[in-house]
Amino acid sequence: MGTPVKVRKLGHVVLTVSDIERSTRFWTDIMGFQVSDRNERGMVFLRNASDHHTIALVPAETPSDVPKEGQPGFHHCALEVETVSELFKIRDFLREKNVPIVYEGRRGPGGNPGIEFKDPDGFNIEIYAFMDQIGADGQSRPAEQWRRAKTLEEAVAHPLPGVTYR
Repeated sequence: MGTPVKVRKLGHVVLTVSDIERSTRFWTDIMGFQVSDRNERGMVFLRNASDHHTIALVPAETPSDVPKEGQPGFHHCALEVETVSELFKIRDFLREKNVPIVYEGRRGPGGNPGIEFKDPDGFNIEIYAFMDQIGADGQSRPAEQWRRAKTLEEAVAHPLPGVTYR
């Protein structure tokens, strides 16, 4: 007997932030989201499509450090774009805006090329394209086909078997 839980998509991510206005500017000016609402507690709800919110920001009660890589805590949220060519434009935009990029390329499982960068509080955000899809057989791409890449250029020059990037 399986679970009745059938998740259709990622609904939203909520981040506790040290400066609500600075983070709101990041999510609107850099990430292109729109403010849907603000509540009486100072939370900001942001959307990127028709859902009321995909990202929500909560003002921190006290400033604190973001957990270091490898410690328990939030690791990253990932947002999909339609094409790899968009990733190049996004990378250039992030550099122009001095947003710290911490990774670009293709890591392995999932086969998705992407860019990871930091928000104003140091949270990791990933923007990616072309995630491998799992078919009815339940099988994912074999590990020998992962072809990790350290840049977007390398990922495009050496696509995964059966993948054509746009």
